[in-house]
Amino acid sequence: MFRFIRIVQLVIFAALTFTVLQAQETPKSYECYRASAPLHIDGKLDDRAWRAAAWTNDFVDIEGSAKPQPRFKTRTKMLWDDTYLYIATEMEEPDVKGTLTKHDSIIYQDNDFELFLKPLAGAAGYFEFEINALNTSWDLYLNKPYREGGKPDNSWDIPGLKTAVAVNGTLNKSSDKDHGWTVEIAIPWSAFASRLPVTKPQVGDEWRANFSRVEWKAGQPKEDNWVWSPQGVVNMHIPDRWGYLHFREKP
Repeated sequence: MFRFIRIVQLVIFAALTFTVLQAQETPKSYECYRASAPLHIDGKLDDRAWRAAAWTNDFVDIEGSAKPQPRFKTRTKMLWDDTYLYIATEMEEPDVKGTLTKHDSIIYQDNDFELFLKPLAGAAGYFEFEINALNTSWDLYLNKPYREGGKPDNSWDIPGLKTAVAVNGTLNKSSDKDHGWTVEIAIPWSAFASRLPVTKPQVGDEWRANFSRVEWKAGQPKEDNWVWSPQGVVNMHIPDRWGYLHFREKP
């Protein structure tokens, strides 16, 4: 009897271990190449340099492949030069909408796009940026993850930030069907120095990064969270599970 109970315990333990391993999928990685020319930030993603940059894989549920695929497609691409880190994102959306217009509002109360950057592997701090379809943004610094007692610093702003949104449809008009919206972001390397000793990366450097899309569904009290590199849990603030951003010179 004892042996039977022990076997059952081992089977349950193995199943739980397998579930945990499934949830913690291998982080994604992205080769971020130097832009061939400075980008014009207008939200349209039609610069020649963007056409040469690869898209990430389509976003998945924040908990990983065990969950259903997102209803709408989302993907991101990145470039860099001596002045900026560039991020471009394309989001399918049949009803593009936004309500928040004040900087540093809690942007995820709207449908939004979010990015998370951890430049220094040896430092606990990292940066977060959110933006909605009205081009309203929220930038903040966290000295460490919330689960470790981290405190959000909303006083961090991004000097020299450039952002733009382009809507393929009509904003805040639910009577017709939209195709989606695109976001273009340029973050100066100098923006990080007020919180961490971050400078322009060198070729071969590696940062941790992740990207998230919050999508609210009418009549539902909880939002969907779709991400580039799955977290395994509904929590973006676990940097060890973010993807890897590799800085390269040329494709």
